Amino acid sequence: MNSGKLERLIDIMKLLRSGDGCPWDREQTHESLKKYLIEETYEYLEVVDLEDKARMCEELGDVLLQIVFHARIAEENGDFNIEDVINGVCDKMIHRHPHVFGDVTAETSSQVLKNWEEIKKKEKGVTNQTSVLQGVPRNLPALMRSYKVQQKAAQVGFDWTNPGDVFAKLREEIDELEAEYNKQNKSGIDEEFGDVLFSAVNLSRFLKVHPELSLTQSTDKFIGRFEYIEKRAAEQGRTLNEMSLEEMEALWVEAKEKAQA
Repeated sequence: MNSGKLERLIDIMKLLRSGDGCPWDREQTHESLKKYLIEETYEYLEVVDLEDKARMCEELGDVLLQIVFHARIAEENGDFNIEDVINGVCDKMIHRHPHVFGDVTAETSSQVLKNWEEIKKKEKGVTNQTSVLQGVPRNLPALMRSYKVQQKAAQVGFDWTNPGDVFAKLREEIDELEAEYNKQNKSGIDEEFGDVLFSAVNLSRFLKVHPELSLTQSTDKFIGRFEYIEKRAAEQGRTLNEMSLEEMEALWVEAKEKAQA
């Protein structure tokens, strides 16, 4: 059992928050720590992509530290403690896996997910699907939030059935965006651009591509090709500011061809 090691971290955090501890740690609140939990989570996701096992271990520790930090603040406030957090998630796992801990049958992942959502709705006292959509956190990255909202709408059959219709809808939204642009209607442009992104996310579900991960890959690809352009310019004794767009575009194509070779 690793309980002793977890208790060690809990004791360290308790000391850091005490009068004999660290002034910075004592000043922190749930609100001030929000950004650190987000940052540590994304740092962990990055090393997962890199398949760096040593750093995965390190970054998971940083995520755990944030959880213990929040739990310690809550305990000081008389709200809950780390044991409540652990017991709560254990109870949740048992309750939401009746096919493992009960007599419910679920032989496929889709059946498991369906049961999970139904149990979750009962736990939260949700009686309509709109409340389920509203329950997707607003502070999720926008692409991820729209993806989850669409998934949950699809659970009750509100979804496209033909991928071709989704492609057509995306083209329709792009046309509407272009029309608003031609009219120089700022509010219309804002609205239609959001509709284009929402439709693109819809398409991603049918292509079985996660939009957040796909966009990250494309951004990394852009940086890689941009780096190639800058290096090739340096080899010519020039800076990017000294090159025309046409020259940079030619190097971009060159970088693309090398990547595909």
